Amino acid sequence: MARFTKTQSVFKKSIVAILAVGAFAAVLAPAQAQSWEPTKPVEFVVPAGTGGGADQMARFIQGVIIKYKLMKEPMIVVNKSGGAGAEGFLAVKEAKGDPHKIIITLSNLFTTPLATGVPFNWKDMTPVSMMALDQFVLWVNADTPYKSAKEYFAAVKAAGPNKMKMGGTGSKQEDQILTVGAEKATGTKFIYVPYKGGGEVAVQLVGKHVDSSVNNPIEAVAQWRANQLRALCVFDDTRMPYKTKVTDTQSWNDIPTCQEAGVPTDYVMLRGIFMAPGVTKAQTDYYLDLMKKVRETPDWKDYMEKGAFNQTALTGDAFVKWLTANETLHRNLMQEAGFIAK
Repeated sequence: MARFTKTQSVFKKSIVAILAVGAFAAVLAPAQAQSWEPTKPVEFVVPAGTGGGADQMARFIQGVIIKYKLMKEPMIVVNKSGGAGAEGFLAVKEAKGDPHKIIITLSNLFTTPLATGVPFNWKDMTPVSMMALDQFVLWVNADTPYKSAKEYFAAVKAAGPNKMKMGGTGSKQEDQILTVGAEKATGTKFIYVPYKGGGEVAVQLVGKHVDSSVNNPIEAVAQWRANQLRALCVFDDTRMPYKTKVTDTQSWNDIPTCQEAGVPTDYVMLRGIFMAPGVTKAQTDYYLDLMKKVRETPDWKDYMEKGAFNQTALTGDAFVKWLTANETLHRNLMQEAGFIAK
């Protein structure tokens, strides 16, 4: 901040100059803010099935935009889950220069091309904003006797390899990568059962078709609240900060980390917004501003707490740096698990 330490004359000249710049900026600001906006409905692609965390977040964002009238044109959520999300990613990649198509990403942004060999990389799209990071929780059916992750993995080990089932979303994606990590950390071996979305995974666990799952909090919170599922640990290095009771006895903060429970494994998942390649800065800025407005609503803050999200939000160079590092992380994890396409 400038300091005026000379004569009153200099002070007055400085003030005049500042006011002139401010007036000029005020004239420019509205023009810049309105330099681009959608002229037709915007397609919001979900590269995953219905009911999962990405689908729920996309539809929530759509609802906030409608409620607060943040866009003049409608936003239409479209699920394109084929090929572990490759269908959605390729649709956006091929929409070069089209600002009326955006996509919500999860970590299949990295895992799908590595596992399938599909010709796609996150750099084929335009990064807009990291909205949050999603947690993973180890869940079991509430009717089971297991009260801790240590107890559960001891039972899995005692049962022997490939006797107990872990449910998750997709194959060679986040849930299975995390399952492999947990197996290596505990000396266990599950039968991994893939489903189309996190909502289905929760239902299958309630129905006792699998023995456990690694669902995101928001994918299983309804069943947890209804005392149908039990949360054993969260795969992060710190506990979730939310202390409001969700069940009769527990808040998200009451769930120990898996490391606390003797399972040294952690993993968080991206919830980010991207656009097609070849869009302009003005078009990217529009969605940056739109997502900022969404995150500033009380609805979003409530959603973050109910879904126990890690509220890290990044844009610009910081987001690109995070994406670059996590692409390397996922490549290493998938090589270790033997999931890279040959």
